Amino acid sequence: MLQTFRKAFQIEDIRRKILYTLAMLFVVRLGSQLPTPGVDPTYIQNFFANQTGDSFNFFNAFTGGSFETMSIFALSITPYITSSIIIQLLTIAIPKLEEMQKEGEDGRKKLTALTRYVTVVLALIESTAMAVGFGRQGLLEKFNFVNAAIVVLTLTAGSAFLMWIGERITEKGVGNGISIVLLINILSRIPSDMTSLYEKFISGKGLASGGLAAIIIIVIILVLVVFTVILQDAERRIPVQYSQKVQGRKSVGGQSTNIPLKVNTAGVIPVIFASSIMQFPVVIASFMGKGNGKGIGSEILRGLSSGNWCNPNKIYYSWGLIVYIVLTIFFAYFYTSITFNPLEIANNMKKSGGFIPGIRPGKPTVDYLNKILNYIIFIGACGLVIVQVIPFVFNGVFGANVSFGGTSLIIIIGVVLETLKQIESQMLVRNYTGFLNVKGKSMKNSFLGY
Repeated sequence: MLQTFRKAFQIEDIRRKILYTLAMLFVVRLGSQLPTPGVDPTYIQNFFANQTGDSFNFFNAFTGGSFETMSIFALSITPYITSSIIIQLLTIAIPKLEEMQKEGEDGRKKLTALTRYVTVVLALIESTAMAVGFGRQGLLEKFNFVNAAIVVLTLTAGSAFLMWIGERITEKGVGNGISIVLLINILSRIPSDMTSLYEKFISGKGLASGGLAAIIIIVIILVLVVFTVILQDAERRIPVQYSQKVQGRKSVGGQSTNIPLKVNTAGVIPVIFASSIMQFPVVIASFMGKGNGKGIGSEILRGLSSGNWCNPNKIYYSWGLIVYIVLTIFFAYFYTSITFNPLEIANNMKKSGGFIPGIRPGKPTVDYLNKILNYIIFIGACGLVIVQVIPFVFNGVFGANVSFGGTSLIIIIGVVLETLKQIESQMLVRNYTGFLNVKGKSMKNSFLGY
């Protein structure tokens, strides 16, 4: 990775894109420190201190701590992420959106514009819920219409501005801008989480016990990182053979290729869906000031809160972890089923004269792809569950209250690997340009010599 960055900085065009990306990320972190007008900054801090679960810690990690300080970027790009997922799901259910998706560049521009509009609407809804729900409980210095409107407009504008920064990074920088903004937000929370782990397990302990605790923490983190890298890169390659045809005096086809099926076909989407569904009732109850009672509703809310899972003193609340695992596996199958169509792939192969060795074209090919896909999805979902559950066990058994979890780790590794691949592809394209270009600086190095 370091060698890739070192070689990238030696290329002027790529170096300029990387520096532009870093400048935009500096703006993101600077805006995360600017407070929202009319907000009492101590309210949210006291609110987090009194939380027994971590329903809002997940959201706070995605915002890079902006939610905890209630800055102008308190919503971060979570409305855009939600909007993108909604539009992607609706393209399957609404034929008009599906047609847009197949129209090429023009269709993608229309879907992107629609995603922006939905993002602004979601940001308005979320900021209004915060201004009204928390405002009544003391978030606003003076709870009135003017202050609430200022907070709503500020948070909505902040989320829209972050969306604009993400699109500019995609256009003029390196990597996917929205993913990189999310990445820098999550990375900004790691120092505070490491400090919490140090104060909890190492500080004040003897050399032997403190050193052993540090080694165990490092080993767990390294194992999770390595496992996640393997999970993100693992794929099953299905061989495809194209029949040889004779067209005139030329022989066409006869090539061998493969269909790469990623083990983690759905990425981090199943984890985000499952976490959102589990936390939604808890968040709504917090807005309404409920959930701390002794009734059946409060008991259900405690079971849904991941802060109570795997706690030896509250082991009966771990039923929520079982529900979470089931939801993760379900959404892994659901999301893959709407984004990967074996019937379409089989038909395209048949039209191109391709076939899987040993499998007849048509329905047998579809059945074979479905069988392999179901097997791969289950393995990928189990991998996601392992990465996500280990931090829950660590937090529940040892009381390590950190926002950095399996979801954050999957996002970090996935974005870093994807960004590195894009940088390497740009370097490769640049090398090809230098080989074939007959103008400018590359003229000297042209193989043709002119």
